[in-house]
Amino acid sequence: MGHASNNTLDGLNMFDGTDSHYFHSGSRGYHWMWDSRLFNYGHWEVIRFLLSNARWWLEEYKFDGFRFDGVTSMMYTHHGLQVAFTGNYKEYFGFATDVDAVVYLMLVNDLIHGLFPEAISIGEDVSGMPTFCISVQDGGVGFDYRLHMAIADKWIELLKKRDEDWRVGDIVHTLSNRRWSEKCVSYAESHDQALVGDKTIAFWLMDKDMYDFMALDTPSTPLVDRGIALHKMIRLITMGLGGEGYLNFMGNEFGHPEWIDFPRGDQHLPDGRVVAGNGFSYDKCRRRFDLGDADYLRYHGMQEFDRAMQHLEEAYSIVLDSDDKLFGGFNRLDHNAEYFTSEGWYDDRPRSFLVYAPCRTAVVYALVENDPQPV
Repeated sequence: MGHASNNTLDGLNMFDGTDSHYFHSGSRGYHWMWDSRLFNYGHWEVIRFLLSNARWWLEEYKFDGFRFDGVTSMMYTHHGLQVAFTGNYKEYFGFATDVDAVVYLMLVNDLIHGLFPEAISIGEDVSGMPTFCISVQDGGVGFDYRLHMAIADKWIELLKKRDEDWRVGDIVHTLSNRRWSEKCVSYAESHDQALVGDKTIAFWLMDKDMYDFMALDTPSTPLVDRGIALHKMIRLITMGLGGEGYLNFMGNEFGHPEWIDFPRGDQHLPDGRVVAGNGFSYDKCRRRFDLGDADYLRYHGMQEFDRAMQHLEEAYSIVLDSDDKLFGGFNRLDHNAEYFTSEGWYDDRPRSFLVYAPCRTAVVYALVENDPQPV
């Protein structure tokens, strides 16, 4: 809904013989980086067409929500390209903001949640637009979640550096840098890293050793040992600090060793250059999910760790209590009691548990160490 193919044979481009039927005319109607057409959200017919499209998918195929791609490109006339957003509100509410596009996003989110209140809408925005995840009724754009896209970029940036150059404060700042009361979906990597031409976190960490030293009955290498350890740590801290949702992508959770490449032929560009294809090969157009299930491979342990992260509801007990008699307190808390998390949400956070909290008391709770249960 943010942009459309410039194909004139079977697409919307020049549908009526002009370049401005559904799109902006002239240069404003073309995305110079994506080579696509840009909708004119100020036209009634464009709004009607796009809103009815969203409703059709909800009603006909019972979709439970949408992920809106390239929302930053929609909301600004500069499309967020070659712009460094600093948080200054003039960057969000100035003349570069496409008000018609923002109004459309409010309309489509209102329509989605009006038809199906339980539906979820997720927006891909790198600018940090204020009120992006505030309801339309409260004056916001209306998305339920924003994709926390800076996290994946930060991990790739760090993986190109020496371990000694990683700064924990910088990592924590990136993971927690989001607007108050606006929910985010975090992820360590996505399709951008898995597709041909890029490298996944696992490949950055272990490189070619992934192909020869992942069997448990053969010796490992220092590169594999370090890679598996960091792979798990990166995912745990991303899920723990990155936001209110967590996203995996097609095998990256267990360190899938191969990239994704769809069948494609040579592409001839208008300037005469040729982008080589892969001979319409299906070889990399697949995912080897059996690798994560094979208990004789190291991939299995990585998958089990990722699975265990999703089941953190457990019992907690007191390990430090400032009100303890030992510390001159009144001993108002029972240190033998256990506190169990619940599946529900409290204050927009999952896996909460209720405690008795006496006044002027600081308490630290830790996970109770029980025998591990199969997940």
